[in-house]
Order: sequence, then structure tokens, then C-alpha cells
Amino acid sequence: MLTRKQLDLLEFIKRRLERDGVPPSFEEMKDELNLKSKSGIHRLITALEERGFIRRLPHRARAIEVLKMPETGERRGFRPEVIEGGGAEPARRPADARPVTAAEAMELPVMGRIAAGTPIEAISEVSRHVAVPGGMLSGNAQHYALEVHGDSMIEAGINDGDIVVIREQATADNGDIVVALVHEEEATLKRFRRKGGMIALEAANPAYETRLLRDDEVRVQGRLVGLIRSY
Repeated sequence: MLTRKQLDLLEFIKRRLERDGVPPSFEEMKDELNLKSKSGIHRLITALEERGFIRRLPHRARAIEVLKMPETGERRGFRPEVIEGGGAEPARRPADARPVTAAEAMELPVMGRIAAGTPIEAISEVSRHVAVPGGMLSGNAQHYALEVHGDSMIEAGINDGDIVVIREQATADNGDIVVALVHEEEATLKRFRRKGGMIALEAANPAYETRLLRDDEVRVQGRLVGLIRSY
């Protein structure tokens, strides 16, 4: 679930809390992780908080509480894990859903679980294969599948545990749901919109705010072309 930088920061905060009873300053975090600016620490702290690993206590300076640590298998190695998206609500079968076996199907690699900071093209490990209706795939384009985790795209009908089928491409039109790499650190599944010189990455869940980023801070890794759900 965590990038190497996120895990390193989480472990550093935990060590300092256990040793001193207070978390390190942002300056100390920056030095520990060899980052050039504290803005990178702000992004890492926000990511850890959104994932439920820490909590910032209001009205108190340098007040951070560690809520949990990753399970042992998640701590090192950084195999592809889960890409953000999906939802936690029980899945309901769409009215037009049909079994994959009823369609002309092709085998597509599922890139297992994608760690949030791993660029798609850097992933080489295939965890398994899934049968995908040929109608989801277009032309000679390359496709891959990812497992979804989280609830940020629930109102787009993308639920926790779904398999999303992604067509590899570096561009997107307004309204497309894409795999986007943010700051070359964090991959996420969001709806893409261009607003002037900025890129908006929109969640499909009112609990999450739209992220507005400069064009050079976002790199499209692929576009959602299909979804597979088990019941």
C-alpha cells in the first residue's frame, strides 16, 4: 500500500515517538528522507493520513499519532500491490452484466497489486491472468489489469476488489478515468479533466476533494476501458 518514501517516513516518525515522545519536525523529516523541500514531506504526511496510518491532532504543533503500521509482508520488497480507486460498499450486479465465459474472451495479465509510487512501466511481475471479453480491448494497443482498493471511485461504479482493465496510453480526454502518476511518486485511479494549464483529478466520492495539479505534475499511464467483478 505504501511507497518506499511513505514507509520510511512512517517508520521514522514511529521511532522518534517511541524515543522522545514527540514526532520529528518537518525539517528533520526532510533531512532523514533526503528530500530537497518540505513540500514533499507535506505530500507524504497527507498520503499516510489518507491511508489511515497516522492522524494529525488539531490545534497542536508537531502533533502526529501513529495509528497502525503495515503488515509484515507489506513492509519491504515493494511488490506491485493495490492501486487507489474502488469502493467498500457491497457490490451489486449491474443490470447488463454478463459472465465472461459467455463472451469471446482473451487472457490479460493482472499486475497484482500496484504500490502507490511505482510507475506502471516499471512493473514486470504478473500475479495472475484474468479472462477479459475481447470487446473491452481495442486494436493493437497494450492492455493490463489492476486490482482496485479504496472507495474514492465508488460513485463511478468501481468497487473495492474490482479488476479494472487499462489501455496503455499517455494522453486522456476530459472525463476519462485514468491511471495517473502524480509527482512521479503516487499512482491513482481518478477522473481526468484539464482546466487551463492545470489538471484536475476528480474522485467519484464526495468524501474526497478534487486534486488540482500543474500539467507537469501529472503523467497519464493509461485509460480505463473495462471492469471485471466477482460475485
